[in-house]
Amino acid sequence: MKNRLEYNVDIVFCIDVTGSMGPLLETVKENALSFYNDLMNEMMQKGKNIDVIRARVVAFRDYLADGGNAMLITDFYDLKEQSDMFDKVIRSLHPEGGGDEPEDALEALAYAIKSKWTTGGDKRRHLIVVWSDASTHEIGFSSSSASYPKNMVKSFDELTNLWDGESESGGCMDSNSKRLLIFAPEAEYWTTIADTWDNVIHFPSTAGNGLDRLSYREILSQIINSIA
Repeated sequence: MKNRLEYNVDIVFCIDVTGSMGPLLETVKENALSFYNDLMNEMMQKGKNIDVIRARVVAFRDYLADGGNAMLITDFYDLKEQSDMFDKVIRSLHPEGGGDEPEDALEALAYAIKSKWTTGGDKRRHLIVVWSDASTHEIGFSSSSASYPKNMVKSFDELTNLWDGESESGGCMDSNSKRLLIFAPEAEYWTTIADTWDNVIHFPSTAGNGLDRLSYREILSQIINSIA
C-alpha cells in the first residue's frame, strides 16, 4: 500500500544564448552536472521528496539574424538517470549572434508551453524558467525567415491562450501545477506577462548586462521555491 503521494516535476529552461549572455551561461554550465543533487538535497531539507524530475532546454536567439541557429530544442531528460546528457547539452551552448537587441523569446516560450509535460504522479509541477537580458520581439516579427516555424502561434493573444490552456494548437500544462519564472528586463511583453498571466514571477534584470550578477544559489533558490 502506498503511504505517500508521488511527486513528479518537469522544468523547461528557456535560455537566451546571444552574445551578452556569456556570464550567466558560464554559471549554468559550471553547475549543470550538480543541479540534480543540489536540488534534491535542498528539497529534502524542506521535508519534500521528488520522485521524478525531468528537464528540457529551449535555447533561443533571433530567426532573422541567426536562421537555423536561432532555436535549439531538446527532449526532456530524466535528471536521475540522464544528468550527464543534460550537462552535455548545457555545455554545448555558446553565446553568439542575436542581431538587434530584442530576441525571439516569445517563440521560445511557446515551444516551452507546448512541451509534453508529465501526467504521472499524484502531484506535479510544470515549471518554465526564462533567462534573458533583452526585450523580446512580438510574435511573428521574424516570420519572413526561412527557418521560422510554420506551426507557431500567430499573436500574443494566442500565446496567452496557450498559457491559459484555451488554445486549439496545444497547451497541456496542468493549471494547478504550472509556474513561470522570468529573469528578464522590465520591458514590453515581459511586464505584460508578469502582470496579466497567472502563476508568474518576474525578477527584473538590467538590459544588456548578461545577468552577470545572478548567482547559481539565487537561481536554485527561486526554482526550489517554485516547486516546493
